[in-house]
Amino acid sequence: MAANQLRPTSIKLDETIRDRIQRLADARRRTSHWLMVEAINQYVDREEKREALRQAAHNAWDEYQETGLHATVEEVDAWLASWGTNSELPPPACRK
Repeated sequence: MAANQLRPTSIKLDETIRDRIQRLADARRRTSHWLMVEAINQYVDREEKREALRQAAHNAWDEYQETGLHATVEEVDAWLASWGTNSELPPPACRK
């Protein structure tokens, strides 16, 4: 099957949400199908990013547990506060 081949899927929605989707679709001059596909795409994109961030945080914690390397909150705060200024600081060095 080609990667972009579309296949129908069904979901069960109560009447209230179906009506809300249809009203919004009508207001946007779109089909309810378009609206649902768009909503699912946005949700999946957002959740994939959230999961990647969660995994990166987990990996960072594991690395910290193994190495003990870190920067203090004060160092990071000072670095972030300098962003966009004429005296932007380099990132703080990690240490044990």
